[in-house]
Amino acid sequence: MWESVLEVLENVCNDGNVTEQRGIALGLIQRMESFEFIFILHLMIKVLGLTNDLPNVLQQKDQNIVNAMGLIVNVKELMQDLRENGWGTFLEEVRSFCVAMSVSVPNMEDSIPVRGCSRRGGQLVTYYHLYHAEIFIAVIDLLTTEMNNIFSETSTKLLRCIACLNPRNSFSRFDHGTLVRLAQIYSNDFSTSDHLILKEKLRIYIHDVRRNSDISNCHDLPSLAVKMVQFDKHFTFPLVYRLIELALILPVATTTVERAFLAMNIIKTYLRNKIGDEWLNNMMVCYIEQEMFAKIDEDIILQCFQNMQNRRIQFPPCSN
Repeated sequence: MWESVLEVLENVCNDGNVTEQRGIALGLIQRMESFEFIFILHLMIKVLGLTNDLPNVLQQKDQNIVNAMGLIVNVKELMQDLRENGWGTFLEEVRSFCVAMSVSVPNMEDSIPVRGCSRRGGQLVTYYHLYHAEIFIAVIDLLTTEMNNIFSETSTKLLRCIACLNPRNSFSRFDHGTLVRLAQIYSNDFSTSDHLILKEKLRIYIHDVRRNSDISNCHDLPSLAVKMVQFDKHFTFPLVYRLIELALILPVATTTVERAFLAMNIIKTYLRNKIGDEWLNNMMVCYIEQEMFAKIDEDIILQCFQNMQNRRIQFPPCSN
């Protein structure tokens, strides 16, 4: 692939009719045959090789939460291992590729100006510092920080707890202690007495539902909730059903928050940086629930606004 791209660029550079295209091709050839380009390219391949499966797995509709969380932990550990122990092997791979492609390899102990500074300033760093600290370590730390922000310890713990409610394989992931911790996370939804009796209620619940083939054959939480209502189990095990409800509304709550932040970024621009909180809140509600507001008759809104107080200009009369 590398040689094919260079060959195409050479053809454009030698046979191109447009001077601008020939100049771009020449610049790309010089860029591709530099150690920095090859280093960054190999780093991208290495990092994407470690993380590529993660988004694909998380996007699967029927993905097991426990397996997904395990994959996240594995990716984090592999990234940390690459950061601490992978530099030597990685650099040797880049050097071998450069030698095979006749690309000059700089001496890591030589000095070069700091990025963004000229040689006149006298601020120098070694090639080792540039490629190891400013590129290799910086990229890995950036990705690790992003993953920690998205998959924090609290959110990972919460998802592991919710996974214990999954009815797949006859409730194979069910764990009393983990579900008790889930109730502790939602402490406002459970009273002190609820916490005291929850563990025993969970024991009775799992014994009961495993004997019911209609419930034990469920494959996800929504179908489990439907079956529990169908067989009146939500009255028999109200605390367990409350846990299931909390697990089901979590994706909805998360999506609602994301939509709210998106709406805020769209509405509160630099031209509206002094907008008040109440006005911003009202505008965000209108934006987020625009499908519902689209069904409201505009004449009713105009009439309501007109009746709030006397105005210099009267709105057009309502259409009949």
